[in-house]
Amino acid sequence: MKKSFPLSKVYGLLEPGPVVMVTTARKGRPNIMTMSWHTMMEFEPPLVGCVISDRNYTSSVLKATKECVINIPTVELAAKVVGCGNTSGEVTDKFATFGLSAVAAKLVKAPLIDECYANLECKVVDTRMAAKYCFFVLEVIKAWIDPSVKHPRTIHHLGKGNFMVAGRTMKLPSKMK
Repeated sequence: MKKSFPLSKVYGLLEPGPVVMVTTARKGRPNIMTMSWHTMMEFEPPLVGCVISDRNYTSSVLKATKECVINIPTVELAAKVVGCGNTSGEVTDKFATFGLSAVAAKLVKAPLIDECYANLECKVVDTRMAAKYCFFVLEVIKAWIDPSVKHPRTIHHLGKGNFMVAGRTMKLPSKMK
């Protein structure tokens, strides 16, 4: 028999995908924010919806610049991912503090994080829900991947400091091309 589940823990049941590191840059100053509230919204062009609280420094930078990079780390970067999530970019140079390498992007001013296995250069295309829900719609305009990483083990936030590591994969029949 099932039992009642606390509403405050529902997030851990529906966790949307890998924890990512969002980079922004304003006035020549790069920043990193750890984020796990995101979802794919469209295939082509690739649209990503994400929640970035207006209490975060990144929110004001994203609103001003209308661009960012979504960097996808693997489990090897877990401590740095959490460290970036637990500090404010308003007062901390997270690249220097956590020993991460900023690499120039091709189409946006925000840098790529070189240590991440994939990087998605994005432009903000819709902010209609930003004021009420802190929800931004981003269009991926350039994507990068490290071809040497064959089976990336991403981390997934379950809430309150708990994470799951992506593991075994399987292939099932699909009608998608």
